[in-house]
Parts: sequence; C-alpha cells; structure tokens
Amino acid sequence: MKFTRTTISQFFAMAALATSGAAFASGNHAGGHGHDEGGETAIGKPGVATKASRTITIEMSDNMRYTPSNIQVKQGETVRFVVKNVGQVKHELSLGTEKELLEHLEQMKKFPDMEHDEPGKVTLAPGKQGEIVWQFTKAGAVNFACLMPGHYEAGMKGAIKVGRK
Repeated sequence: MKFTRTTISQFFAMAALATSGAAFASGNHAGGHGHDEGGETAIGKPGVATKASRTITIEMSDNMRYTPSNIQVKQGETVRFVVKNVGQVKHELSLGTEKELLEHLEQMKKFPDMEHDEPGKVTLAPGKQGEIVWQFTKAGAVNFACLMPGHYEAGMKGAIKVGRK
C-alpha cells in the first residue's frame, strides 16, 4: 500500500478525533497532551515572533547532532529558534516531553515520510532553514529531537533547561 500525504493526513485526522476524548480527559498534568484555554501544553505554548526576547540558531548535521544541544532559557521567555539543516539528508527538530517524543518516534517509524504542520516542529530538507517561536511558560526541562527513522537512536537529541523566573 502506498501512502500519500493526503492518506497520512486523513489517518492522523481520524486518529486525533478518535483519541480526542482521551486527550481531553488527560488534562494538563505533566506528560498530558491537554491544552488549556491559552493553547498551553506541558512544555509551554507557541510564541508570538514580535515578543521573542532573543534568537537562538540551532544547526542540524549528518553526524546526528544539534549545535547547540543544551540550551538555557527563563520561565516566561519567548525564544525564536532559527533551525538550519547543514547536512545532506532531511532532519527535523521537534519540541516535547520525553514521553511525547518517544510516542511520536513510534509514529515516525510507521510513517517515515510524515509531514509536520505543528508550531513546535520543523522538518527541513538539506541546506534549508526554518524557525520555531516558543514561549516557555513552565520551569523544568523541555526536550527536542530529530524523529526521522534512526536519527534519535543515533543520538540526535537535546534539552532546554527552563529556569524559574
């Protein structure tokens, strides 16, 4: 069976509808996928570019590493991440809790050509760049990783430490 973008999009739309009750029931506890009225998740929420206090450039390379891979931000801070693929193969940067990233990794293994259209994810062809604007509303750890098959397992991951205000 050949999967097209439309087929994959339809599959995930149906899966989202089927699990929306469970996601709603999970609420906003750490690790839950629930959103509050402001669009906030366990790791923060999409930021507004004009409110970004700084820009951090992250490079993704074929040695399966991010540079930098450890970042520090302050609770409440909005950061513009400029993400550059300096490699020769497709890479991505996905923000999430470790649990969310591992769950998404399993989906990517089944659908390696999955396209993302979410504010905390960017997938880039070789030589391209993109951006993520994110507001870190909660102190703690936010993880990021490349979930292309084999990349996470090779060590393509990083962490953002969100310090208290």
